[in-house]
Amino acid sequence: MLSSILPSSMRQSAYRRKFMDNVEENLFMGSFESFAAAEAGAPPSKAIGYDNEEAAKTLYSHQVYFYDYPALFWLGRSLDAGMRTVFDLGGHVGIKYYAFRRMLDYPAALRWTVCDVPGVAKTGQALAVERGATAQLDFCTDFRAASGYDVLYASGSLQYLPTRIAEIIAALPVKPRRIILNTTAVHPERTLFTLNSIGFAVCPYRIQHQDELLAELTASGYKRRDVWRNEGKPIEVPFVDGGDKPYYAGCCFDLV
Repeated sequence: MLSSILPSSMRQSAYRRKFMDNVEENLFMGSFESFAAAEAGAPPSKAIGYDNEEAAKTLYSHQVYFYDYPALFWLGRSLDAGMRTVFDLGGHVGIKYYAFRRMLDYPAALRWTVCDVPGVAKTGQALAVERGATAQLDFCTDFRAASGYDVLYASGSLQYLPTRIAEIIAALPVKPRRIILNTTAVHPERTLFTLNSIGFAVCPYRIQHQDELLAELTASGYKRRDVWRNEGKPIEVPFVDGGDKPYYAGCCFDLV
């Protein structure tokens, strides 16, 4: 291919233009010392973060993807075990609540709370009213509201948060009984901070050392039930050492 024989500087310039002009792809660029440094290094011509009411209406579809099934299994097991409260951290407008209710037998007493940025939460609340889902589904913007919930669920969201999972758990007066993570960006060797283009905006992004992530959960008082890799969902940070090694993974941990 022609791109493979172009000088590295030209290929990097071409990729940067692609990143800046991106509308629909999920792209990554750069390496930074910290989450804050990644945010500071975001291009000034792009919005930063997901807090966009209009984009929230169309950004994701309410469908079950192949990589949802491990988390779907453990959520189903949680409901079967009598757990009735789910705190969906970074759950957007309730996309997994709507997707999974076609496949799980939601009990009448289920309470599913989505925590997200204000613009997204506002759109999600309006959608819940429109869909008649407010008896079970509600929204908040503070992760500390997760205190006392049965299940803390995070699907594809931890990597966008400046706060690590151990810090989130430590801030809760009453820890959740179970933690289910899915499609979490991880790396087999180290933690990498980068930028993620989601089309209408750019987001700082943490690709965490997987062993470190699992150790955080154990140190927070949880016991491992299951760990999996979300095969087939690509992630690569071009022109960064080790940028071809990240992948998405999930796990289920129970409070000891």
